[in-house]
Amino acid sequence: FMGLFVSCSKDDEAASAEVAWATRNAAWFALAVDSARTKIAEAKAEWGDDWQAHCQWRMYKSLRKTPDMGGTVMDSICVHILERGTGTTSPRSTDSVRVHFKGWLIPSANGTRTAFTQTYYGDFNPEVAAPQLMSVSSTIAGFSTALQYMHVGDNWLVYIPYTAAYGTTGNGAIPGFSTLTFHLNLAAIYKPGSGIPDWK
Repeated sequence: FMGLFVSCSKDDEAASAEVAWATRNAAWFALAVDSARTKIAEAKAEWGDDWQAHCQWRMYKSLRKTPDMGGTVMDSICVHILERGTGTTSPRSTDSVRVHFKGWLIPSANGTRTAFTQTYYGDFNPEVAAPQLMSVSSTIAGFSTALQYMHVGDNWLVYIPYTAAYGTTGNGAIPGFSTLTFHLNLAAIYKPGSGIPDWK
């Protein structure tokens, strides 16, 4: 019986920790959503139809959801534009790209963040960093959606809820229910079969 009680106690602790983690991650994404919605509303009020030229925030519904599908804010990603590139086209799901990236989980209780994946170290410097070649469709829904709205040279922070990332089960060092933050810089777009970057 003692073994049973210890087992139940450990299970309860694990379940409690998972609920706490899920709650913290939901709150982190809610802050990003609130920032995006506030800035977008302010830009629309001041600039009308030209708001996008004056606002550094975006919200995009996951492109793995069809337009007629219902959903919640958890089916979207939030984007904070750090720098606008000079490209005029965006990659499609069938394209490949070269992209610089670094991904983080939400900050720990003391405010520190550790990258779980990255193509560069320290501060981002495109002169020395080496972008990774990948197909757009090979990435998680939130990452793929962001890429399909980017232009070459765009420098973004992207906030992705667990529903557009690794779901409730997680992946390796990424626990279930994790909100992910990515720094993305799109370096090149490759059309199928061309092998040549499209810089337009």
